[in-house]
Amino acid sequence: MKIAVYPGSFDPITCGHLDIIKRSCKLFDKVIVAVLDNSQKTPLFSVAERIQLIKKCTKDIPNCEVESFGGLLVDFVKQSKAHTVIRGLRAISDFEYEFQMAMLNKKLAPDVETVFMVTNLNCLYISSSVVKEICRFGGNADGLIPEEIIKDITDKIEKGV
Repeated sequence: MKIAVYPGSFDPITCGHLDIIKRSCKLFDKVIVAVLDNSQKTPLFSVAERIQLIKKCTKDIPNCEVESFGGLLVDFVKQSKAHTVIRGLRAISDFEYEFQMAMLNKKLAPDVETVFMVTNLNCLYISSSVVKEICRFGGNADGLIPEEIIKDITDKIEKGV
């Protein structure tokens, strides 16, 4: 079974993330969307909330699972019996950072491969931070975040929690 891990903070999941998930699920037997629990960041959504948002968006994708992880990505990949890390790229600036991370992961775990996927052209400009900013100021997030979770995100921002 070919298992891949797609890691990220997903705060919140965007249409770009969902594009990568759907396309990855066509290439692998199982894709684990791995939500990073990073104590050094202050996300808008808790890990549990992010997992629920992703599950809501991927409920119709049978070979997609959603889990959280902390610590080294390569340790989670090995624990998951995966051999591939999926990373999405929007621009050259993404590549520089992602290439460095891929090389570090290769040093730590030579048997783990990284696959870079270029996002759909319609999603090149989307990031979670931009989406949060648009929602904070009451902008239209249609086409930026999956329809299933627009209300969840706007409600969370309105509550200021």
